[in-house]
Amino acid sequence: MKQRIITAIIAAALFIPFVIYGKVPFTILVLAMAVVGFYEILKMKGISLFSVPGFLGLLTLILLVIPTNWSNKVVDAIGYSSNLMVVYGLMMLLLIYVVLVKNKITFDEVAFILLGAFYVGLGFHYLIETRSYGLEFVVYCLLVVWTTDSGAYFVGRKLGKNKLWPEISPKKTVEGFVGGIVIAVIFALGMQAIYPFADGYVSLIFITIFASIIGQMGDLVESAIKRHFDVKDSGNILPGHGGILDRFDSLLFVVPLLHFLHLFGN
Repeated sequence: MKQRIITAIIAAALFIPFVIYGKVPFTILVLAMAVVGFYEILKMKGISLFSVPGFLGLLTLILLVIPTNWSNKVVDAIGYSSNLMVVYGLMMLLLIYVVLVKNKITFDEVAFILLGAFYVGLGFHYLIETRSYGLEFVVYCLLVVWTTDSGAYFVGRKLGKNKLWPEISPKKTVEGFVGGIVIAVIFALGMQAIYPFADGYVSLIFITIFASIIGQMGDLVESAIKRHFDVKDSGNILPGHGGILDRFDSLLFVVPLLHFLHLFGN
């Protein structure tokens, strides 16, 4: 626990200044985290990032992560109408590679690479886009994720009796799941009282409940992936906390959600 607390403090001290400043440094940091996360998910499958399929997947990831205005410049430079065409081209190259190596890499592995690129890439892309809307929205996202995670942990330890999904994550409980939502709503309302950023308290409550649930589902998705590949953590870049995906799994689900909900109508 001591190691986890120290690592969390150091990581927050390094991450938060980038969040506050935003712009290019924040984009580059998020892109670097996405690359590490993509490396972690490929490693679980036994695919090297430095192989031909891994490299093509990496190009797909980068194109998905970078801000929309950056990707528009890329597609303009190479003469395509949209980045979707470039992603489609990379997918075709991956499939052609399957033929060239006579199924030494399979269709299933290509599908895994592409799904991994979309899962990791789009989640981090929307983190960058959320910051472009305003610092308060990133703060809200982080607040929901961190308070949900902490609330679920402490409420689960204190009151948890009924297992939530024991086949996926044995330690999580129904009480912790609900407690995480309640704590997230309380902190979100506190943020709204200090710095009004949402359209109103009622909409904020519903959005926070939904975001908290989706965030916890994102955590369970990562747990399901790790359980399938029989690994404890996605990586070991953060002592006591695991890898990038271990720490950002919930956020990868929450930030796209806020864009689907049109960021509180703004």
